[in-house]
Amino acid sequence: MKRSRNKRPLYVQVSNILRERILHGVYPLGTNIPSEPQLEEEFQVSKITVRNAIIELVQEGYVEKGSGKGTKVIRNTSASKLSKWKRFTEILVEEGHRIHKRVMRAEVIRAEEGTAPCRLFGASCLCIERVYDLDGSPYIHFTHYLSHQAGALDLSELDGQSLYEWLEEQNIELGQYKDEFAVATAPPAARAVLGVGADVPLLRRSRYSYDVNGTLIEYSVGYYHTALHSYVVNYDG
Repeated sequence: MKRSRNKRPLYVQVSNILRERILHGVYPLGTNIPSEPQLEEEFQVSKITVRNAIIELVQEGYVEKGSGKGTKVIRNTSASKLSKWKRFTEILVEEGHRIHKRVMRAEVIRAEEGTAPCRLFGASCLCIERVYDLDGSPYIHFTHYLSHQAGALDLSELDGQSLYEWLEEQNIELGQYKDEFAVATAPPAARAVLGVGADVPLLRRSRYSYDVNGTLIEYSVGYYHTALHSYVVNYDG
């Protein structure tokens, strides 16, 4: 495992990766996560680092340790700071699906004049392109644009954790977000990843994420291949 530049303790880095795997169905509810020796080998860390990472997950209520029975996943949802509703990916995992995130690129770009990133962040901004696979098939293509306030970008820091968790580690606390939905055809890059034609309409979600002071931190556009699975929102009474 590559050490993160923000110098978080190794056990925290390991627990973050394991938590994301739980939340995205890599380790399904009721199953055991890999054994401590397997995790030591995978992450190339010490026994005490792995044990502390597991203790963190136990304290958060994601897993429980049983004597001679391994470490079992007992919860696969998280409490969002931004909404009382479950995240869409959590709903998919609860349905038995598996989500895998891939970072395609992460770099500073020059925003084209007249485009939304240029209007929102100026001539340059951070850009992250990600793909979510649903049960092995490309399902969502995201392009995130971030203010330079988000800090220096390291692709390795986004491997195995959520973007919003990464922002929190840059000492940026998100206060609210706004989502806009529409039906649209995707740009060529997104169509190529999702494997759809130029005439196929997709669900498009535009998100605006603000910090606690009301400053826009992130603008993102996601295209959902809803022929694979509908977009779902659960409303609990």
